[in-house]
Order: sequence, then structure tokens, then C-alpha cells
Amino acid sequence: MTTTADIGEANAGRKRFSSFSVLEELFLHYPDNGGPPAWNGKALNPSIRRLTIIQDFPDYPEAQDHVWVNTPSLVYLDYSVHVSGCYEANLGSLVEARLDLQPWEKLVDDDLGDVTSLVAMISNVKTLHLSSDSLEVLHSLCQSMPVFHNLLTLSFESDKERGWQVVPLLLNSSPNLETLVIKGLVHKVTSRCGDVCLCIPKKKSKKVEEGVCSLTTCQVKVLNISGYRGTCSEQKQMIHFLGNLKCLETVKVGVKVDHGEDNDTNDIYTYLRITNALMKLSTVSSNCRIHIL
Repeated sequence: MTTTADIGEANAGRKRFSSFSVLEELFLHYPDNGGPPAWNGKALNPSIRRLTIIQDFPDYPEAQDHVWVNTPSLVYLDYSVHVSGCYEANLGSLVEARLDLQPWEKLVDDDLGDVTSLVAMISNVKTLHLSSDSLEVLHSLCQSMPVFHNLLTLSFESDKERGWQVVPLLLNSSPNLETLVIKGLVHKVTSRCGDVCLCIPKKKSKKVEEGVCSLTTCQVKVLNISGYRGTCSEQKQMIHFLGNLKCLETVKVGVKVDHGEDNDTNDIYTYLRITNALMKLSTVSSNCRIHIL
């Protein structure tokens, strides 16, 4: 028999999770209520298979100084919290992880968190979802990136206030990656995205600067882009992906049109303009097909 526990109240949150003999799904949600968090950073139960932890207490960094998760049967983890200073976990069976890691401040002080051990503990996953904040947290607070040998699907969100600095490292650390899902292409312009994007045009006056684009070594077969508005920068990014991902077989693009105030005529025209431009893009892979969603 499968048992599901939804513990969101402060008093209930102090319950010993190990008291459930056969607990397979646990949902912990602690919104900011003006006081210290109820969750003590521990989740201990050998039968849990799906675990969701959502906690937002930006004024209490000391409350999660140490996170201890002992769930050897866990296959799915949804973790949305501020970063901790120390992680201990038994996640040997984990298949899918969804991380929304929030920094305590502006990521200027390494003492405010270290996710190196957390990332190492989830390195066996087959599917990994990252929020836009998680991208910057991994860039600033992960001292070393493990190799994700089993990772088949990488999904991340993009935001104009967050950078892609860690994306090249993630791709290079995922030798068997088959599906890349990106929710939006607009992101913060930096000089640290390497050759994964075209934030800052690279000079090609010297041969040593041309090099080999790291995208060409990716085994990605499916590229899924959502929230595509067809702007000049987005189109350039699509051209960059299609021109370097040599193993691509399928490209799925979800087009987003900002609705006009007058009527739907302009929306239809804009949609057709964007989709027609997409279908005309050339690909380095002869087997690649573009699908508009």
C-alpha cells in the first residue's frame, strides 16, 4: 500500500517522518509566515520514493545550515529552497531531480552556501530540471562539477536577469545527453557563457580564437525551445544551435506571440513571420526536422 503525506503546517512539520512505516510520497511546503521555519533540514525514511520540499525563509539562513536526507529508495526529488552550507544524503536510486536553489544574498560570499556535495549526490540522475536561479547558484557555489554519466534529459529555465555561465560546463559534463529543453532563450549578457551562446560576439581575427565549438561534441538529438518570440537575438541563438549540434534529429519550438490590443490580425501575421523564419533556418545535421508547437 502506498502512503502519501502532505505536511505543510508548522507543528505537523516537526513530526518524525520515520514514524510512517510505508511512506512512498512526501510533500513538505513551508511558506514564509514571519517566523523561523518548521523543517529542521532532515528527511529520514527508507521507503520514500517521491520527495518534494518547498521552503522560503530568506531571513533565516542559520535554519538550514545542515540538510540531511536519508532516502535510499528515492527516485524523484523536487527541491525548492535557499542553499545550505552542508548537505548529507543517500540518493543512490534517484532518477529525476528538479532544483530551484535560491541564494541568500547576491552570491558574493561563499560562506552563504555550498552546493558542491548536493550536485555530486544527484549526479546519477537521468533527468535534471534547473531553475534560472539554480544556474547562477551552480556557477557561483559549486566548486567542482561531477560527470553526469546517466543524464539523458537536461531542462533549464532562462531569465533576462540570470546568466548561462554554467551551461557550457553542464553540457561538457553530460557525455550521453540526448534531450535539451530550454524554457526561453533570453538571458543575462555575460562574457562567461563560452561558445554555447552568442552573448558577446567572438573575434575571429586569430586562428587560435576560432577553436572548436563545444556544442559540436554534444550528442543531443532533441532540442526543445519554449517561449520563442523570434527576436533578432533569439534567432541568432537558434542559428548557433542548429549550426553546431551535429546529432540533432528533432527541434521543437514553442512560439509565443505578445497579443495586440486591437485584433488578432497582427498576432497571426507575427506568428506566421516567426514560424516562416524558423522553417528557413539551415541545420548542420541532415536528419534534423523542425516542428512548431
